[in-house]
Amino acid sequence: MKGTLLSLLFLTAAAGTAFGQQQPQFTHYGFNGMYLNPAYAGIKGQGEITTIGRYQYLGYNASFDDGGSPQTGLLTASLPVRAIGGGLGLSVSYDKFAVMKMVNAQLSYSKHIKVGEGTLGLGIQGLFNNLSSGKHRFIDPNDPSVPLEGSDNKFDVGAGLWYESPTLYAGLSANNLLRSKYRFRSEAGDNTAQFIAENHSYLTAGYNIEASSSVVVTPSVLVKMVMPGKFGDSGKFTFKNNSYEANVRATFNDKFWGGLGYRYQESFTGMAGLALAKDNALRIGYAFDFVAFNQDARALSSHEIMLSYRLPKPGMLIRPAIRTPRYSF
Repeated sequence: MKGTLLSLLFLTAAAGTAFGQQQPQFTHYGFNGMYLNPAYAGIKGQGEITTIGRYQYLGYNASFDDGGSPQTGLLTASLPVRAIGGGLGLSVSYDKFAVMKMVNAQLSYSKHIKVGEGTLGLGIQGLFNNLSSGKHRFIDPNDPSVPLEGSDNKFDVGAGLWYESPTLYAGLSANNLLRSKYRFRSEAGDNTAQFIAENHSYLTAGYNIEASSSVVVTPSVLVKMVMPGKFGDSGKFTFKNNSYEANVRATFNDKFWGGLGYRYQESFTGMAGLALAKDNALRIGYAFDFVAFNQDARALSSHEIMLSYRLPKPGMLIRPAIRTPRYSF
């Protein structure tokens, strides 16, 4: 499902053709709400800064187009801001797949509404993307669908909903709503080589189960959807390009955790981590994917490292006043 096939699609698609591809995937998606959904911004009631590095299909070497293992880096920040009734979020990512590179920056705002025991976030985001291409190997000379080396920049937008309570979280989001067209000079000498950023949607949910006074078990799911074509087109919502993930994670005293997961028709996953510093604010995690399906076009494993820091809640930054009877009269 990953974008490693993008360079092949450039070679075979006709000019102006749209094609779907998955955006970067992360095994730490349960710690990664800010990347998935703009409504997540500030929803936890405290600031968070998270960085993730992913090396997918370690050791895979393609025989064409200088391909190889996709490499992804991500930095996100989320902050509640009471003055605006919600929160702000930032996400910056770098994704290298085959001869293509994508740099993505997202700025998000979430409006928070109290709903029952939890909070509902209504989020919007602005996106800036830079897509660059290396040199491709063409089959037919002067093929207008084969891009030369170059890059293009586009702005886009996204929106989402996120609900967060002490026991349950759930989110639904969509990005690339404008379906921006990236244009490249082609082997034919004009700007006919195109890539259309198709609509992507994410549906995720998780539930915290108190197995004991010190252990919390969290099952979670993530559905990633690519929806090619314009809104209103037949087949827009056939969901032929979905990717499904499920994970269960156990956390001990909010300090140690471990989990197992499954990515449909791709891999079995495992993760482990620990928290350090005061209030367990600093979290370090490692995830491993054992690629069990379609190994001919992949490698046996993917690896991921996460580093996250939770800022103190705003109320904790103000020391309570100490009163004495001496000055009460």
